[in-house]
Amino acid sequence: MELKDTTRDHSGVENLAFQNDNEGVDIINLKGLGDNSQRIKNSQNKKTVHTNQEDEYINIESENKCDSVDDEQPRLKGRLEKKYDKVCDFCKKHKTRIRYMTYGILITAYLAVVIAACILNFQRALPLFIITVIAIFFICWDFLIAKYEDRIAAFFSLAERYLDKQWFWIKWVLCAALIVTVICWLIFDTAKQGSHQLISFGGLVLYVLLMFIFSKYPARVAWRPVFSGIGMQFILGLLILRTKVGFDVFNWLGNQIQTFLEYSDTGAKFVFGEKYTDHFFAFKVLPIVVFFSTVMSMLYHVGFMQWLVGKVGWIMQIFMGTTPVESMVAAGNIFVGQTESPLLVRPYLPYLTKSELHAVMTAGFSTIAGSVLGAYISFGVSASHLLTASVMSAPASLATAKLFWPETEKPTVTLKGHLHMAKSESKNLLEAASQGASTSILLVANIAVNLISFLALLAFIDSALSWVGNLFDYPQLNFENICAYVFMPISFVMGVDWEDSFIVGGLLGYKTFFNEFVAYERLSKLIHDREKGGSMYVNGVKQYMTVRSEVIATYALCGFANFGSLGLVIGGLTSIAPSKKRDIAGGAFRAMIAGTVACFMTACVAGMLTVPGLEVPCYTLLGNVFNSTDFPANSTELVECCQQLFTSVNDSQIFPGGNYSLSSWKGCCQILDRPALHCT
Repeated sequence: MELKDTTRDHSGVENLAFQNDNEGVDIINLKGLGDNSQRIKNSQNKKTVHTNQEDEYINIESENKCDSVDDEQPRLKGRLEKKYDKVCDFCKKHKTRIRYMTYGILITAYLAVVIAACILNFQRALPLFIITVIAIFFICWDFLIAKYEDRIAAFFSLAERYLDKQWFWIKWVLCAALIVTVICWLIFDTAKQGSHQLISFGGLVLYVLLMFIFSKYPARVAWRPVFSGIGMQFILGLLILRTKVGFDVFNWLGNQIQTFLEYSDTGAKFVFGEKYTDHFFAFKVLPIVVFFSTVMSMLYHVGFMQWLVGKVGWIMQIFMGTTPVESMVAAGNIFVGQTESPLLVRPYLPYLTKSELHAVMTAGFSTIAGSVLGAYISFGVSASHLLTASVMSAPASLATAKLFWPETEKPTVTLKGHLHMAKSESKNLLEAASQGASTSILLVANIAVNLISFLALLAFIDSALSWVGNLFDYPQLNFENICAYVFMPISFVMGVDWEDSFIVGGLLGYKTFFNEFVAYERLSKLIHDREKGGSMYVNGVKQYMTVRSEVIATYALCGFANFGSLGLVIGGLTSIAPSKKRDIAGGAFRAMIAGTVACFMTACVAGMLTVPGLEVPCYTLLGNVFNSTDFPANSTELVECCQQLFTSVNDSQIFPGGNYSLSSWKGCCQILDRPALHCT
């Protein structure tokens, strides 16, 4: 039987497998020819081989045995099916226009809702209006950049070339203007607010000098990232802490986050019962971590987190001159943890230089994750200050990283490399929410077991130290006292009052040698003691701090820089980039120190910009002051409280009700020298 002249495959290429039916042994070795091998097998089994094209199709498909009569004889389509096919073809042909029309209708409907809300009550709709304006701005920005990026770059290229030519003298003019501005600001601000700000400024300068002295390569330091990072810190702090608009915005954001996190109580109440708050930390605080992790996973799935991190990272890259990977990781650490943010740029980690790896680790040590941010807010720590600290520490981390380990190599991942951040692996929003909740299990368990072990270990250490102190008639010796003496100078140069620096030093010790959870838990107790009022000193021991000291401590503690996180960072980054294991392990300890100093620098900036307010409620302040044996000296807080007391009296009242005592009334009469109508 010969098939030489008849067999051709479907593509028109001559089929060589059947040139001779005596070549069966050679043909068997041609296993890569698919359908031809099947025919060879059939010929060896003495089965009939059909040589026409229709039978060839049958042999190819015979393995699956799924042929049907409908495949051989196409059936006629019904009228409805034809209409459906026409609609599908029309949609495919005009899908771009249909998509734009759908977006246009939805956007128009949304804008109509915003306008209607503003007409009804603009004050109530103001947050929605601001969010809408910001969203429109960034949508237009992304559209213009995507479509006209080359033209925009060409437009600014002339100015860039001019700056490059004249940069030598422009640099010195800018430096001189900056120095004069800082000096003038310090003079006027000190005259208005007092000398506390000068101590914080001196502490900031001291930390920069120390980092420069102990730098890995002091002669190779590039000062642009350092000064621009500190400048960004100062500008952010000035906008948030000194301007009414900035303070109100972050205060509003803090309140909204606090309200949003309270929705976790619904799930906690359902699972643990009505009395879930009896076990406050386990059933109130830890569910917040689960809830926040779920929300972050959903935002990551829809791409919002990548977009937000990209925008913040781009701003830092432009102003500070850092590489794209460093900037993106630092921006990511504002929102996620120190092991999650490097995942955004996972493909690029094996190609980073030692300085870039050091900057990535420093960014993780100098900030906190959004999930634990909610837990600290539930402790009673100010939400607005925690948010401000998270934002301000991002540029500070890059500044300290580039000062402590300057770049000595040529980075391979540059702006021209088109940095792409990793996308979510979830297939839909529900799966993303479920994965976020499941991922938080390890985080919650890690927090719980670390607190159990650390607090138990701390109790044992305190007991052992107390026993040693008893031998020398000093039974109050404990871990907190030792840390307080060690960190006392550090806390004082940040601007903390000298009387409070001992307490803040102890908190810094807890944060460094254990973790920030323990430190914030102690700080929350001090805040609650101040809010309750009562005696500030008991047996010569201060029971709570001033508001200014609390604020500075909040900023100084806002970071993951502790020995427990050291192993976590080394293990996490090594698993992502095994080829960089030696570099990661070699730079981790320096990164932890740089992250700690970044938090201290943020605290110094906060100390420079924090405006002192009333430390305790007026009725508590007046009661404590006028119940003492010595008559107090006049102070701004005392005069304000006395004025508030007299303002609260109506014409029909002779003595005010509420919490004010008779001694407070008499004392204020002497200070303000009020008429006899109020003071007799």
